[in-house]
Amino acid sequence: MALTADSKQHVEDVAEDVLAQLERTASAAKAKLGETASLTTDVLAGVNTLTSGSAIQRLREIDSQNRASYELLSREPAIARVVVEDEEGERETYYFCRGDQGMANLGVISYRAPIGRLASLPVGEEFRRPDGRELHVLERTQLRPAALPEGWDSRDTIVEAEAFGPITIESLRALLTEVTGEEVTEDILGQVLAEETVKANIIEGVRRSVITKMGLRDQPVLDQYQDEIFRLPLDKRLLILGPPGTGKTTTLIRRLGQKLDTAFLEEGEKRLVGSLGATQGVAHSDSWLMFTPTELLKQYLKEAFAREGVPASDLRIRTWHDYRRELARNAFGVLRTATGGGTFVLKDGVQSLNVEALARPTQWYSDFDAWQRNVYVQESRDAAVLLSQAASSEVRDLGSRLASILERASDGALASTFAALAAELPKVQALVSKLKEASDAKIKGALNLQLNRNRGFLDELARFLDGLQQTQVTDTDEADDLDTDEEEETATPRTGRAAALNAYMQAVRVQARSVAAKRSLSKTSRTGKIVEWLGDRTLTEADRAEVGASLLVQTSARRFTNPVKRYVDGIPKRYRAFRRQRQEDGTWYVKDGFEARDIHPLELDLVLLAILRAAGDLISKPNVLRDIDSPAWSSLQPFLGHFRNQILVDEATDFSPIQLACMAALAHPRLRSFFACGDFNQRLTTWGARSTDDLKWVFPDFDIKEITVSYRQSKQLNELARAMIRAVGGTEQHVSLPAHVDSNGVAPALLEYAAGEDVVAWLADRIREIYRFVGQLPSTAIFVNSEAEVAPVADALNTVLAEHNIQVIACREGQAVGQESNVRVFDVQHIKGLEFEAVFFVAIDRLAALHPELFDKYLYVGTTRAATYLGMTCEGAMPAAIESLRAHFGQDWQAPGSLQAGTEQ
Repeated sequence: MALTADSKQHVEDVAEDVLAQLERTASAAKAKLGETASLTTDVLAGVNTLTSGSAIQRLREIDSQNRASYELLSREPAIARVVVEDEEGERETYYFCRGDQGMANLGVISYRAPIGRLASLPVGEEFRRPDGRELHVLERTQLRPAALPEGWDSRDTIVEAEAFGPITIESLRALLTEVTGEEVTEDILGQVLAEETVKANIIEGVRRSVITKMGLRDQPVLDQYQDEIFRLPLDKRLLILGPPGTGKTTTLIRRLGQKLDTAFLEEGEKRLVGSLGATQGVAHSDSWLMFTPTELLKQYLKEAFAREGVPASDLRIRTWHDYRRELARNAFGVLRTATGGGTFVLKDGVQSLNVEALARPTQWYSDFDAWQRNVYVQESRDAAVLLSQAASSEVRDLGSRLASILERASDGALASTFAALAAELPKVQALVSKLKEASDAKIKGALNLQLNRNRGFLDELARFLDGLQQTQVTDTDEADDLDTDEEEETATPRTGRAAALNAYMQAVRVQARSVAAKRSLSKTSRTGKIVEWLGDRTLTEADRAEVGASLLVQTSARRFTNPVKRYVDGIPKRYRAFRRQRQEDGTWYVKDGFEARDIHPLELDLVLLAILRAAGDLISKPNVLRDIDSPAWSSLQPFLGHFRNQILVDEATDFSPIQLACMAALAHPRLRSFFACGDFNQRLTTWGARSTDDLKWVFPDFDIKEITVSYRQSKQLNELARAMIRAVGGTEQHVSLPAHVDSNGVAPALLEYAAGEDVVAWLADRIREIYRFVGQLPSTAIFVNSEAEVAPVADALNTVLAEHNIQVIACREGQAVGQESNVRVFDVQHIKGLEFEAVFFVAIDRLAALHPELFDKYLYVGTTRAATYLGMTCEGAMPAAIESLRAHFGQDWQAPGSLQAGTEQ
């Protein structure tokens, strides 16, 4: 590029200033790292360690944060240089770094600071500093520092000033070396060659970088729209929508990095997160969760977080598949465990749902939640009525008061109902305790009678119980669920005499309650088998009636000993009753073909959401959170441990509205900080969110932002992607390519009527062409239609490419292995979220047959993984659904139109 003499001199001055600044900052950071003294050791001698443990811990944390900041600065001293001018005409130069703190004494400021927005503003924009001072951006330089043996350099530096448009400088160090060389070159040939070298080093516009490694693109400085989004307040419900390559995930990561550092929070935010941290015992920097749809994407997110200096362990970045099971099994007792408890067995393949449930998940959830709330209230009213009709006046009076409270209960005011019931709690507990003591005495009297007759009675019962565990007993039906003992939870012994005693007491209670309620006991259930074995070795008929009547009163009264716990913990069993009823109605579920204990993952999402929302709605009430240690609300305490200050979701449209609502329910009610990003055209699940209405159902006040500048794809692939959306009826997007960037590439390539060796040979030819064009092998992926095809395709390509020392790696189950220069083969299901310079699809016509519902999504997502080179093969002809795209393809990396209609081989 030909710059004016003044502009050329200015660029050289910028290069000198930048390289000097990089050296100063890196040297100062290394010096700090070399200092042996620390805050902790400085103050330790003067601090009473017995009384100031928390203070010392905080100092150690500061030490650790400082060291991490200095290490980052020593590797990457700055990412941007901005020159501004104020109203008085005074100029100032700012350098910005990536980490959470810079070195203010050297003029280096964290990009996360409010003034860091300058690094994202184009030349000519205005910026108001927090102190009110107006700044005009005169010049902006984006840096990519590189430490070389001979000193610091910055590669592919982008310089933009008012006097000239953006230019890309391959190497600042080479630029200065060339300047020196020109001064000492006396012969004409040397001068001509030096001029040519300078021209090659300075490129007009912004050059697209080649993707050389698999992962998420590094974008040190966001554009001004992304930057505006990531700086929004902490207590926002944000959703970023946009096509592939627009930096959605990068914006999400940058936002988290900033919001985790309390130094960049507003004063009110600092006080709030400090209060939440004190209550929950979790530091704000650790109080976050990010969800991603696949394990592979999870690994690359962790790498991207590491670049930002944000520690991201497997405890912080989770797949919903894993986290859902953990919550349901270990936290909320929805799934059965080996030690007992739990209601359901999770089975991915169970065919329980009909198409209506899959198509209308939010209506399905609303139906269940309204049903289970009504059932809970009605059962409580029935229990209160039963108490009000008891023989004892004391019990009748209590039942009348409870019935009066419940008559006033409404669907949306359960919190106030629970608060009113709490006033009766002491009387209820006293009644239950007195009645239980009397009924237990009767049952133990019957047991003592049997032991007097036979000292080995409990041993015989224990052996029978062991035999029951070895044989198949039918699952407890709904009626028996309602008849099980409803005492406060205690540790249940599993074997021996203690287990036999527990089983005897339980069985006799159930038998007596069944008699009093005039209901038959299921002979196929576990309890029914025990009662049958016991025969007449239980209560007398008269005692059975008396104890049964008392137990019915106890059961009714016990509904009010901890109504909040009963409401939340009872949701899984109420779901099973709901499902059985809706099955009979032919709504949401298929009629038969699965067991009552089996549950589909999408059903489990429904149950978890009901539990999380029930608890969250109560905890969101100020009086509940204030009194959460009181007996009325203490059962909600465990939920506090699941709340996080920030919840983030990548590829949000892969998740159903129910799943997203579950994640949203994990955001602390006092902050409700939720940040998600996605693209409806990239939805790779049949149950994923399909519209903004689905997302607004999660949060009515969702602030939805759209970003449309795609930084990944070439002009040809961007045009193909837009045409593909039109061809398959996707969501139309107004995608633009970044200004001043040379986005020209090559047409995608297509091979038809080919299989086996012909496909392998064609792939090998295209890969070798890319190698010759680029001068190295960039990041390359090949997508096949099943896990079984991964290894065979990799092995066949390895054989063909061996003479060029190009290695092809089989990435089984989506695992990334091998060197960055390897070609990788994946099952197509693992394509989400990654980007490559080159992408190949093998047998897309077979993909269309295998996944007719998601073929267009797979094709679109796979196509948009590629930055420059895209290749597709077909065993037959191009699928009819995308025949209209034929004009975009060539047979190799040529201009569109070079491809003739395939001829069958």
